[in-house]
Amino acid sequence: MDASDSPAADAPDAAGPVGRSPSPETGPATGPARDREHDRDRDRDPDGMLAEQLLRLTRRLHRIQSRQLEPIGITPAQFRLLRTVASYDAAPRMADLAQRLDVVPRAVTTLVDALEASGRVRRAPDPDSRRVVRIRITDEGRATLRSLRNARRAAAEEILAPLTAEQREVLGGLLSALVDGMPERHC
Repeated sequence: MDASDSPAADAPDAAGPVGRSPSPETGPATGPARDREHDRDRDRDPDGMLAEQLLRLTRRLHRIQSRQLEPIGITPAQFRLLRTVASYDAAPRMADLAQRLDVVPRAVTTLVDALEASGRVRRAPDPDSRRVVRIRITDEGRATLRSLRNARRAAAEEILAPLTAEQREVLGGLLSALVDGMPERHC
């Protein structure tokens, strides 16, 4: 974890004492001086600032979700794989999962190993080809998904708490516009 992933990176005054201007001795600006510097940066590069805010929000959401997934005994990557397996009509192959998740096959193998050890998925032979292995979600995996969806909703609620219902609706529309405008990915 780097410094930008720490909870302090999201704190308003994590940079140092309030009210000091930046100098080699005191480090980055904080308080009113930092706010003025932040406004100047926003004026010079508004898209860069927006991208930074989105990245900070994403990291914060990831931390909150990880904290909520921990008692269930699953990582965010395992949750994503479990969701993906459940999204198929027929049990997918490992290669199908790697392609859908846009990861190397070895990463899928590691995730499937962990989920299989916990009883959430199982490997099954393909009825048409002995060389192909399919990944099937188990009843335990389905129960875990239900718990994980609740944890995800709770994480979203924590992040969205400062927003009114109207603001959430506007944000949802803006995010949909961004997602719909991106090249197709199967995640």
